[in-house]
Amino acid sequence: MKRIFLPVVAVLVAGCGDKPSEGWTGYAEAELVYIAPPVAGRLATLAVRSGDAVAAGQPLFELDPTPDLAADSEARARAQSALAQARDTDKGRRAPELAVARAQLEQARAAERLAGVDLQRQQQLLMQGFVAQARVDDAATTLAQARARVAELEAALAVARLPSREDERSAARALAEAAQSSRAQTAWRVEQKRQSAPMPARVQDVFLRPGEWVQAGQPVLALLPPAHRKARFYVPQSAVGRLKPDAIVQLHCDGCGAAIPARISFIAAGPEYTPPVIYSNQQRDKLVFLVEARPLKAEDAERLHPGQPLDVTP
Repeated sequence: MKRIFLPVVAVLVAGCGDKPSEGWTGYAEAELVYIAPPVAGRLATLAVRSGDAVAAGQPLFELDPTPDLAADSEARARAQSALAQARDTDKGRRAPELAVARAQLEQARAAERLAGVDLQRQQQLLMQGFVAQARVDDAATTLAQARARVAELEAALAVARLPSREDERSAARALAEAAQSSRAQTAWRVEQKRQSAPMPARVQDVFLRPGEWVQAGQPVLALLPPAHRKARFYVPQSAVGRLKPDAIVQLHCDGCGAAIPARISFIAAGPEYTPPVIYSNQQRDKLVFLVEARPLKAEDAERLHPGQPLDVTP
């Protein structure tokens, strides 16, 4: 928030009838709220004009979201792909793949049974003297190979039913989380292209127009909430001791009608010399204290305009 201050050349007369016997001179000040997008882009729409009253949450302006929408779609697709891969690592093989493994196992078991029958036949032939010992040894070797193949396929089928290794699963989950974070970032950028009023206020000024390029952090407009209007006045050191924080004072200005009650919100800790742009015929003290007061009601605050001369009475 920044303050705007218009110098007051002279305050000679109170705005509401005769000047009070005791009072101080000051001016109205505004603390503006500058609305700027945290991302850059081309200003696409501007929904308000200078002087408009806006409610909290009312749309103010929007930057062109096309590039970020495209990036958001890409990030969404990447996140979905990473999540699918992470879920896949938690599963075993697909049913058709398991069926293939089971069929291969059955073939290996059939070959094992055939090798066992052949070994028995060769042993009988050896006892009858029809074959040599080498034929029996070959049949025994074939049976051993068939049994090893069965054991291999049984282990492979068991592994096929298991999910991926824990390290692979952890890596897949980490990639999925990174993709989700990227998706959240692009979604945030799209959301920041649309700016709304953070509080009830009046549009004080508009700095850019649709079609112009907005840098990240560059204000597009300034808002002036009622609570951000206040009076600043100077109290002589001889009278400041009678003022306390939260005390009520009356603000008078030209054309304001009835006095505006305001609550003192700040009293300077140290004195200063009377600013050269503020003086009056009745008040000529040089050593003064800066005091600030805020109107009690929002509708009264709307009656104050930044830089407007004020007379303040206790």
